[in-house]
Amino acid sequence: MRCIFGAVLAVTVMTAGSVGQAADVYEYDLVHSSVSFKARFLDISWIHGRFNDVSGSFSLDRDDPAKSTFQLTINVDSVDTANEKRDEHLRQPDYFDTKQFPTIEFESTKVKPVDGGYEVTGNFTMHGVTKEITFPFMGGEEVEKMGAKRVGFGTELRLKRSDFDFDPQAIGNIGDEAVIIIDCAGVKK
Repeated sequence: MRCIFGAVLAVTVMTAGSVGQAADVYEYDLVHSSVSFKARFLDISWIHGRFNDVSGSFSLDRDDPAKSTFQLTINVDSVDTANEKRDEHLRQPDYFDTKQFPTIEFESTKVKPVDGGYEVTGNFTMHGVTKEITFPFMGGEEVEKMGAKRVGFGTELRLKRSDFDFDPQAIGNIGDEAVIIIDCAGVKK
């Protein structure tokens, strides 16, 4: 199970940073967004989970997309695999160690426009280890719905928990690699 959670985070991936004059700033919309993950169990099936407490923001500079920023913070205690006993185990020192490492964080350092969205590079911190990751973040078209301007992004990425100093002895029944799925909506500030 550890691998699942090292991976998550992903998710990883939201937004914030310095905002230029032309940038539109959006808050992460927890009600219409999700950060979820899955990892292989005995190499025969997938275990799924999500994080229920996520925050972040992003700024989109449509005149100069390289000035856009993305930031995400995940409260690791909010891990939810639909099994209370497993969730409590995942919070312990042999997995996420949420007392010592309460959050998973991502902050962009480089944003490049690509067809259908952005290629985002940034610092991903989980379990006390920071690594640079790059992923496609697709979406970004603004709509005005439900009384506010909104924008959405999505990505799927793979992370290895061994890259983030999770106990290599625990990579048995649950594989090292986890798939992180981020679907997020933002509301314009």
